[in-house]
Amino acid sequence: MVSRLARVAVGALGLYQRLVSPLLPAACRFAPSCSEYARVAILEHGVKRGLWLAAGRLLRCHPFHPGGWDPPPTRQTPA
Repeated sequence: MVSRLARVAVGALGLYQRLVSPLLPAACRFAPSCSEYARVAILEHGVKRGLWLAAGRLLRCHPFHPGGWDPPPTRQTPA
């Protein structure tokens, strides 16, 4: 079940993706984009861990990083 806070955060990311992102030049060195990474991470791990993962992704976004395919980690379930 997705918390109300997670729905608000994902909704804010959706607004950014639809309203702000199209106005910016395409400069993302990663796939999926950082905003999509954050959206998936929040839905998969919750707001606190999802934002932590997204912050780490943003810190990796610099000219010295090669970029490439970098999806958020999946949730580990006990065996």
